[in-house]
Amino acid sequence: MRTQPGRTHLSIALMLGGLTMLVAGCSDNHYRVTEPTSGNTYYTTKVSDTGKGGAVKIKDAKTGSTVTLQSSEVKEISEQEYEAGIMAKPPAKPAPMQPAAVQPATPQAAPIQPVAVQPAAPQAAPKQPVAVQPATSQAAPMQP
Repeated sequence: MRTQPGRTHLSIALMLGGLTMLVAGCSDNHYRVTEPTSGNTYYTTKVSDTGKGGAVKIKDAKTGSTVTLQSSEVKEISEQEYEAGIMAKPPAKPAPMQPAAVQPATPQAAPIQPVAVQPAAPQAAPKQPVAVQPATSQAAPMQP
């Protein structure tokens, strides 16, 4: 059984085209882009330089969002790391903390000021009692 030459060429062209698509699909570069200030991580296959002070523009494969980062760390990764990163759930954010019950402010007493200490005045030596002499009866006679 003989095949038609046009059909053979079409088959070869389709196989070559498929092989080209397969190679092109596998040769994409994969990147993990991390923003150092927030720690956010993005996965992409294309990193564009915006030309504005080193900022990069990417399309995040997880969310489909286009993101421009002023500061970033770009690392080329394997396709397996890329796929794992896209499938990974983002780290759980801690539950928001409820504010503590607000206590009414208690009035603060004025700070106690130390009492000024005055140096004591020098005291004289205690006086000794004068010896009392018994009264003598030599008084002058009273005159009428």
